[in-house]
Amino acid sequence: MSAPTVISLRDVRKSFGSLDVLRGINLDVEKGESSVIMGGSGSGKSVLIKHIVGLLRPDAGEVWVKDQRVDELSGDELDDVRLSIGYLFQSGALFDSMSVFENMEFFLERHTELSLSERDDRIMEYLSWVGLPDKRDHLPAELSGGQKKRIALARALVLGPDIMLYDEPTTGLDPVSVRSVSELIVRLREERGVTSVAITHDLLCAEIIADDVHFLYKGQILTNGSLDELSRHDDPALKEFFGSLEV
Repeated sequence: MSAPTVISLRDVRKSFGSLDVLRGINLDVEKGESSVIMGGSGSGKSVLIKHIVGLLRPDAGEVWVKDQRVDELSGDELDDVRLSIGYLFQSGALFDSMSVFENMEFFLERHTELSLSERDDRIMEYLSWVGLPDKRDHLPAELSGGQKKRIALARALVLGPDIMLYDEPTTGLDPVSVRSVSELIVRLREERGVTSVAITHDLLCAEIIADDVHFLYKGQILTNGSLDELSRHDDPALKEFFGSLEV
């Protein structure tokens, strides 16, 4: 028996002025699945995942997360859904003036009733989980690119989300750091059952994390399947895309 669907986009359309970015997106992600969205620049990948967390609302269509129609929610109901979704931004989006510990405590202090000692324990648990407990007092400027991504991942996880969204999680990282971050994403699925949707151009990252790959082209899902299936597909758009990437 298949797992329940926890994310569903149904004929989602979004335009900005005269520019049609999403032109009827249909996407289902099952509980515990790691889905990857690939496509050329400007194909609408970031716009798509922002709909999942309610940062954007569709002009038409429906966005469902865990049996709730996100595009119709507002106020506390929307906040509750958002708190169950972690979002790893492409830049990491750490607060430059705060230490690693303060970056993580910022969310715990505002969204939980944990005591100071409980917040400390929670933060150290996740810093240890990403392998960086010794960086708790460092500022972001004192971290390498790979360390920043791992810290940003720890911060995204600190509230215990069961869904994670990743916007280019390995952009700008060296191959060792790409593998390290990608393997953490896999561990989240295997050890904690986290459902994830990731945008990436990185073939190594996609190869490590993807259960299913969806190819976005001109605002629509052109096809989906395994990374190997898509990389060998005879469609001209797919051939051009994968031919432009370093293998």
